[in-house]
Amino acid sequence: MKLELKWIVVTIIVMAFAYVWLITDKGYFERNSSKQPHIIVVLKSIDPRIEFWKIVGDGIGVAAKEFDARVEVKGPESEFDVSGQIQILEDVIVAKPDAIVLAASDYQSLVPIAQKIRKQGIPLVIIDSGINSEDANSFIATDNLAAGHKIGEMLSMLVDPSKRIAIVSHVQGSSTAIQREQGVRSGLSASFSSRIEGPYFSNGSQDKAYEITKKLLSENPDIGGIAGLNEISTLGAAQAIKELGLKEQIKLVGFDSSDNEIKLIEEGVIQAVVIQKPFNMGYLGIKTAFQAIKGQKVDNKIDTGSQLINRDNMYTVENQKLLFPFVDQ
Repeated sequence: MKLELKWIVVTIIVMAFAYVWLITDKGYFERNSSKQPHIIVVLKSIDPRIEFWKIVGDGIGVAAKEFDARVEVKGPESEFDVSGQIQILEDVIVAKPDAIVLAASDYQSLVPIAQKIRKQGIPLVIIDSGINSEDANSFIATDNLAAGHKIGEMLSMLVDPSKRIAIVSHVQGSSTAIQREQGVRSGLSASFSSRIEGPYFSNGSQDKAYEITKKLLSENPDIGGIAGLNEISTLGAAQAIKELGLKEQIKLVGFDSSDNEIKLIEEGVIQAVVIQKPFNMGYLGIKTAFQAIKGQKVDNKIDTGSQLINRDNMYTVENQKLLFPFVDQ
């Protein structure tokens, strides 16, 4: 009985020493506490004039609060600066965040850096624009083929089949530009198959999209319709059409839903836009990265959807929610 009591006392003393060691070992608690996850988002551009990325940022902000994550948002000034985005990613890898969320500026050029991210064991979630590899844990974006197809179908309904269609795109080599163009071509009726001009690339510049469109319309009077493949390209094309006084002759169908685009739809300069859901992209990008950090299973691909908006349906309740997403500050 005395022997058993002795071992009980020894056990208590050992446990007491262990407890004292633990409470004085800061490293123990740092290693075992549920620390705030660090997620770095690298967008194509942080240009504040591009409303699409501002709304993506709104979604990121809401998700960061909901999942209590420390989120940094980085990116080059221009969507055309592929090398700049790659350098930012190189620096981000050195910082060793818990996860990276990426909107890739080029379908091919970003593949090696994505592979490097995964070799470092950092979860990678890609939003908006994909890359030519399977290195991402998840890809969250609009189905750009389907969205482009809607533009082609709408232009086929609006434009005289004896006219030509011009495609004004954004960044050559980006997956969104490639897939949207393919979608437009597939959506156009057979009568336009050999009557397509372009694509022409604005390289993320509204001024360049304006100059391209102005030159096209001045030199090609048989153009009857234009497909604008992102917000900047659509606005530049609309600016040229309006300035030349051709809104009755040229049918413009574009992408995204900035305030300026909505006004131009009301004015009849833009006939329709295909709206994406950038808020959802930003929100789901952070949510999915958080799940990957926690070791949870994530969907390989998430389609955030798209909707064609014109003057006839833009005032419905559902479409107003898409045009003006409410963000609780």
